[in-house]
Amino acid sequence: MKKILVTGADGFIGSHMVEKLVEQGFAVKALTHYNSFNSWGWIENLSQKVIKELEIVPGDIRDSFFVHKLVKDCSHVIHLAALIAIPYSYRASLSYIETNIVGTHNLLQACKLFGIDRFIHTSTSEVYGTAKYVPIDEKHPLQGQSPYSASKIGADQLAFSFYSSYELPIVIVRPFNTFGPRQSARAFIPTVITQCLEGLKKIKLGSLQPTRDFSYIDDTTEGFFKILNSTRGHGSTFNLGSGFEISMKDTASRIINIINPEIKIEHDKSRLRPITSEVKRLLSCNKLAMDTFNWKPKYATVDGFDAALKETIEWFSDDTNRKLYKSHLYNE
Repeated sequence: MKKILVTGADGFIGSHMVEKLVEQGFAVKALTHYNSFNSWGWIENLSQKVIKELEIVPGDIRDSFFVHKLVKDCSHVIHLAALIAIPYSYRASLSYIETNIVGTHNLLQACKLFGIDRFIHTSTSEVYGTAKYVPIDEKHPLQGQSPYSASKIGADQLAFSFYSSYELPIVIVRPFNTFGPRQSARAFIPTVITQCLEGLKKIKLGSLQPTRDFSYIDDTTEGFFKILNSTRGHGSTFNLGSGFEISMKDTASRIINIINPEIKIEHDKSRLRPITSEVKRLLSCNKLAMDTFNWKPKYATVDGFDAALKETIEWFSDDTNRKLYKSHLYNE
């Protein structure tokens, strides 16, 4: 491998991914979203040893000319850059189309031009919508129940079309509800943890009935790493999930019991999705990824989930980390 381009490197999964790649000795170009503060997002929280090994490039995947230059000297691409907040997609749907679909198209075109060796495209379990059957395998129908998930379906299909039409070596990776240190407070587990750690007697949450397949960040990045180091799977989609299902209510209860069992939950209507947009159940079938890449999640049991929650809570309990969040505000 000449150089690995990681888009969305300043984000939650992206920062963990570049950290892992550098520690394994890979040359990494890290794309961060340009901003006037010259902020590198979560990359700035990595060790100086890791940062010094990165080629950090601020920019925007919506600019095709920029992307052309970005890809030119890379042999592999891990495409994580995307707008991902579901509630905000109800308000600003066009921005999701521009970033998630047009941005992906720009990368695919550049990779086709320069003959990239492997393009790992990141999807999401949200593209399945509410499960029609469980566990959800890769043949499950796709249902765009939010503008976000619809934009990701479009990006997934676009990536597959470049494999079918141009033989671009595409692998589509579909993570299920990844959580852990550095995750945005717009996500369920961090919003529960940060509110609890503020010493509140009541925390505000939305719908507690849906179930999710929560996957710890270490398992997700290990899945990406296995796929990156393989030549198998071109033109195929792979679920990266724990295969473990739990409700939002039970998840919140487990976090509360660890931090302070006296905390109560207050229902907040502003945090609810529209009824027909809510994905009620997600549970992955991860057999294909396990069989193809010899990947096995380590936190895929009740005990594993509790251990991962404790590691996540420990990270958020550090005042230096928690001060980067505004737990008193609802983050869409």
